[in-house]
Amino acid sequence: MTQTTVTPSTTTATTTPTPSGLRSLYLIRIAFSLIWVALVLTTSASLVSTDKPTVIAAVLLIIYPLWDVIATLLERRMAGTGSPNRVSTVNVALGLAATAAMIIAVFSTIGRALLVFGIWALLAGAVQLVVAIRRRRTVGAQWPMVISGGQSVLAGATVAATSASATSSLSTVAGYAAFGAFWFLVSVIALSIRGRRVGLGA
Repeated sequence: MTQTTVTPSTTTATTTPTPSGLRSLYLIRIAFSLIWVALVLTTSASLVSTDKPTVIAAVLLIIYPLWDVIATLLERRMAGTGSPNRVSTVNVALGLAATAAMIIAVFSTIGRALLVFGIWALLAGAVQLVVAIRRRRTVGAQWPMVISGGQSVLAGATVAATSASATSSLSTVAGYAAFGAFWFLVSVIALSIRGRRVGLGA
């Protein structure tokens, strides 16, 4: 999620991943999310807020925010050289903080882990909204990411608020990840359609 600004007196340039690069990264994110969801549903969906995470559940919970950090760094690399902007840096910092907090939370209960996950999802969704809005002019076809970001904010707030509920379980975050994969897929399609239209208009 890298964008740097430029003025006539500076030597840095705005760097944004190309639509084709974003499509490739989004496909990778879709594959990761679907595999993650499948693993959660087959190994840990029955765990509720008062349960202590199993080893498999703990690993899955720690990996998810860490993967978002890796994906953000991949976007930086795709964007080329240049100074990463504050939004990208904030997103990386949030992911690392969530990973560290999750490492602590998984030694407690599923409820604590859901609280960490919910807060991170809320903040990460807000960052995604900012990035998508900024990319509307440079990349286009960002409406799926705007919806996804808004949904992440609402879902994160809900997960955090209900994390202590006796009915809260890891199936909740599996649903969150599944919807995320869906919107990444819609974004891939939207970027592909826009690319064809631009090509025909050229």
